Amino acid sequence: MFRRIRTLTVAALALTAAAIAPAGAETVGKVGVDWLGNDIKIDAVRDPKVGGVTCHVTYFDRSIIDRLKNGNWFEDPSNNSIACRQTGPITIGDIDLSNEGEEVFRSGLSLIWKHLLVTRIYDKANDTLIYLAHSRQVTDGSAKMSISTVPLFGQSVTWENGRPD
Repeated sequence: MFRRIRTLTVAALALTAAAIAPAGAETVGKVGVDWLGNDIKIDAVRDPKVGGVTCHVTYFDRSIIDRLKNGNWFEDPSNNSIACRQTGPITIGDIDLSNEGEEVFRSGLSLIWKHLLVTRIYDKANDTLIYLAHSRQVTDGSAKMSISTVPLFGQSVTWENGRPD
């Protein structure tokens, strides 16, 4: 019985670690914030459909000590921030032009229920790409969000499918 509980615990911890690690992102910074080992991590995320734009997303990464001390093993806070900039020639592929935009990046903030998302929206009237970092939960949404914009006005932009009318 003990062996089975230990196996399940190890499996749960492995799944938690996999859910917390951002897919498609490169961790470029890590700042320790307390003696418990909690960190603020900074990831570079490239927009897969917009070449030449990189977003830097920050998130809180709880340590094992903090998880043991406070319980709530499977969830990190929804606090995050984003800054996006032009980092090369901008080439825009087949992006969603609706006012709901499309998901650019997703990372688990809990084992199953909570995700950090980056959504891109094209503001045609102002010729600007908007990147919104927010959390999505199955039961309770979060009002914590962050926004960054990349103005296209005056930039040499290549639209692979032609500039939208």
